[in-house]
Amino acid sequence: MKHEKDSYQSLSEVHQSIDTTSAAKKGWRRVLAFLGPAYLVSVGYMDPGNWATDLAGGSQFGYTLIWVLLMSNLMALLLQSLSARLGIVRGRDLAQANRETYPRYINYALYGLAEIAIAATDLAEILGMAIGIQLLTGLPLIWGVLITVLDTFLFLLLQRLGMRKMEAFIVALVAIIGLSFLTEIILARPDLGKVASGFIPHIKNDTALYIAIGIIGATVMPHNLYLHSALVQTRKIKRDDSGIKKALKMNFIDSAIALNLAFFVNAAILVLAGKVFFESGRTDVGEIKTAHELLKPMLGSELAPVLFAVALIAAGQSSTITGTLAGQIVMEGYLRLRIAPWMRRLLTRLIAVIPAMIVILVNGEDNIDSLLILSQVILSLQLGFAIIPLIHFTSDKKTMGRFAIKPFTIILATLITSILVYLNIRMVIQQASGYFQESGSLFWKSVIVLAGLIYLVLLVAAILFPFLRNKRNAPLRIHPLAATLPHLEPPRYNHIAVALDFSENDYKLITHAIGQGHEETRYLLIHVVESAATRIIGMEADDLETRKDLEHLNDYVQQLKEKGIRATGLLGFNDRAKEIARLVRENNGDMLVIGAHGHTGIKDLIYGQTVDAVRHELRIPVLVVNI
Repeated sequence: MKHEKDSYQSLSEVHQSIDTTSAAKKGWRRVLAFLGPAYLVSVGYMDPGNWATDLAGGSQFGYTLIWVLLMSNLMALLLQSLSARLGIVRGRDLAQANRETYPRYINYALYGLAEIAIAATDLAEILGMAIGIQLLTGLPLIWGVLITVLDTFLFLLLQRLGMRKMEAFIVALVAIIGLSFLTEIILARPDLGKVASGFIPHIKNDTALYIAIGIIGATVMPHNLYLHSALVQTRKIKRDDSGIKKALKMNFIDSAIALNLAFFVNAAILVLAGKVFFESGRTDVGEIKTAHELLKPMLGSELAPVLFAVALIAAGQSSTITGTLAGQIVMEGYLRLRIAPWMRRLLTRLIAVIPAMIVILVNGEDNIDSLLILSQVILSLQLGFAIIPLIHFTSDKKTMGRFAIKPFTIILATLITSILVYLNIRMVIQQASGYFQESGSLFWKSVIVLAGLIYLVLLVAAILFPFLRNKRNAPLRIHPLAATLPHLEPPRYNHIAVALDFSENDYKLITHAIGQGHEETRYLLIHVVESAATRIIGMEADDLETRKDLEHLNDYVQQLKEKGIRATGLLGFNDRAKEIARLVRENNGDMLVIGAHGHTGIKDLIYGQTVDAVRHELRIPVLVVNI
């Protein structure tokens, strides 16, 4: 099982796809090769879910809560650096590390909470994008929600283009958000002296404290900790001490730059609200729509509300892409389950779209803010279950070696975690107490109490179990002692299957297959007929294409027999991936040789993903030949 764990890579399709060790990359080219993962993470810190707290803080208290944004940003920087450290040093994302450490029942609970948190995150992004579309075009909110479903295909295309292209797209969206608010600030012309005074820590009253709690509680998103630990593994680094040390340094720089950009956006929203609303006496602005409506008359500019809406759409779009990646990481890490990216994206989106549509249809557009609040409460419940294991893993000297975090960092991270968990629990209790006062339903009160008890039990288990776990089940050391290798005996493949397409590629596939066999090996030549007739009646088809394909297959078999090579041929029908896997299993194949055409983007949608589909159906070695 250890070998299986080691070979199961996070985001396998882009794992180590960006080489930072190439001799061709020198100077800034090598530095830039490391930069990128933190930008995908940073969009979670400027997503639409944060806008409401920033607007409320600025409109009610001017610039006085900027220091809270700065403090929460520093907290996020520390926690994200721990997440990156886990991925770089151990080569594990947070979900994989949890799976290898906690017992099954805790892992299932952690997985369920992570999926709920990701769906809640996507809900906030949907609502943000839909509101942005409505503000920009005037479309009803429900149409904006339905339009967001279409970005499933955008995500699929970006994933096919590769990690670097996806990072570039996200950086472009972040640039749009940043430039939009930079323009807004220039139009608003705040007093920089008053803005600077906001960095002095002070809380005016209980209301300011409540909003400060909301700002801090909404800052660190749990899915970002899963995401960062996986994204850093898209970089191929030198696995010696100096290579790991350099990767940690470069990723810290990447995180510092990206999160400072997120801080600028949040501070810009707060400063804009402080200048436009607080200084004019409008201290009641806490909703995105209200802020948008007031920007034009108060700034006297047609451009201001347009930029506000564009930035909102860009924030929602960028955040929803990274949320989908986090969902893939969580599912693969906890369950060892891979599904097609488009299916994963569509499933996540529908889970978020359905409650949004129900609320809009039943209660109308005026109550949409309550749904945003609910999404933030759900995220708050999950946060502790991401941070607490992360501190355990990165402080464990047995798995992290010399790269385990120092005692001061452990104390600081624990303090930050305690503050965040306390603030989030306090926020949830406040929401629940409000419901208890308004509702007389004994059933739902009992459900809330029971859920609270289960939450506390899981929280205690997440804290204590790593200390109590059986040492035999601990993950591998980062630098284990080299084992004495026994006598090495290469495997002998006795029945090798070859998937053919009757083109000039067949020669390459057959020669590769023969290279894996020996004199007694039997070769199973497979071709799948995909004619119109086979789609209707399957193997009962006897059309011209089927007969010609059988002739080609028999010709290959005869040629191989004349060379003294044992071979048989079989036809499959209709579904290429399923038929190849079926024929290999039924004929006891112990290896499959298959070609990869290298299709990307739209072509991949047209021609399918045969290699991945077949590989996941079989439990034997699959040799993929690039043709």
